[in-house]
Amino acid sequence: MISPKTVPEEFIHFIWENRLFHNKSLKTQSGEKVEIIQTGRRNTNAGPDFFNAQVKIDDTLWAGNIEIHKKASDWEKHNHSSNKAYENVILHVVEEADKSTFRMNGTQIPTLVITWPEQFTRNYRKLLDSKSWIACQEQFHQVDPVLLRLGFNRLMIERLENKTGEIEKRLIENKNNWNETFYQMLARMFGFKVNAVPFELLAKAVPMQILAKHKSNLFQLEALLFGTSGLLHEELIGDEYFIKLRDEYSFLYKKYNLKTVEPHLWKFMRLRPVNFPTIRIAQLAHLIQKSQGLFSKIIETDNLPGLKNLFEVKASDYWDSHYRFNKNTTRSQPKELGETSINTLIINVVAPFLFVYGEKQNQEHLKNRALDFLEQLPAEKNSIVKNWEVLGIQPRSAFETQALIELKTHYCEPKKCLNCQIGNKLVKTTP
Repeated sequence: MISPKTVPEEFIHFIWENRLFHNKSLKTQSGEKVEIIQTGRRNTNAGPDFFNAQVKIDDTLWAGNIEIHKKASDWEKHNHSSNKAYENVILHVVEEADKSTFRMNGTQIPTLVITWPEQFTRNYRKLLDSKSWIACQEQFHQVDPVLLRLGFNRLMIERLENKTGEIEKRLIENKNNWNETFYQMLARMFGFKVNAVPFELLAKAVPMQILAKHKSNLFQLEALLFGTSGLLHEELIGDEYFIKLRDEYSFLYKKYNLKTVEPHLWKFMRLRPVNFPTIRIAQLAHLIQKSQGLFSKIIETDNLPGLKNLFEVKASDYWDSHYRFNKNTTRSQPKELGETSINTLIINVVAPFLFVYGEKQNQEHLKNRALDFLEQLPAEKNSIVKNWEVLGIQPRSAFETQALIELKTHYCEPKKCLNCQIGNKLVKTTP
């Protein structure tokens, strides 16, 4: 057997759960015959590692919990001997029995040492030691891609549930105001990673309740957003539009006692001009003016074309010939929010919000609608997706690319290969 130090405890959990251990002539350290009827159900929370197991020790059938450690002495090291949650442990499964273990009442817990084929350990160590883009990159071709696709639905649900926590946190901060929370997260996504933080700060500095008072006036919305962004303070003089915006903001600033975002936070370098924060802010202003009760409209919209239509906005006419204030461009063209950007907003903001709202309001059809929208949207194009394509995976929708992103970020990067269908299969492979 390879040294116990070569694998983490979670690997022994994996061996136990999948019954990969040598199962013949099992005996406790006291010499009692052991027959494993049911290994139990994995516990991912505090307490024993496996619930509802069934084990026959000599002629007695026991039902209860299983605790697993690398060494038997870990029982005391983890203070289980003084924890009532471990009183119903019927079997202590270990790789090395260096000590007897006891319950709080002083009764001894049967200890079982398990072993398994060394090949499984070697397979797992190879994954852990890999320096490739994903741990299984060299062996990836050995697994049927259908196995990966079968896990897409679970991965997609996990991704939406992971985003649930962030949305719930913001809801608490906003006193359960769905509209304000949606507006803040939508604004953040208008920054498209590079300017996500200043956009979020902008949304918090100019709450929706203030913007709602000026929804009928696009110019005032622009003054509020551009003024609070700090971008109107970059220059002392400027063209007519710039001066009018600054004058309007001067009045609104005093009226609402606003605080501006530090202008140095906005990034223009290495961005395509159509993605400049000035263009995005102007587009956001139009979206706010156009879509009164946007979140309510999203909930009411049950088809993708109608949903996309809500986000078909353009920057005001000034921006037809500008990308930054006071700097004319040689070519004049409308700065519309493109289809790719709209898709990105739906994937990263709308779908998660629909899912969470459906969960909170017990409206299953909204959760299903969120998944349907993702299945209808085209596959995303980014570095993670491109690398999966190199490995032969051709995603057919945003649903699948989101699942692949979840797999890469939450399984491949932390090397949770034992929890991945592909890694699971490769570890159990024998020559």
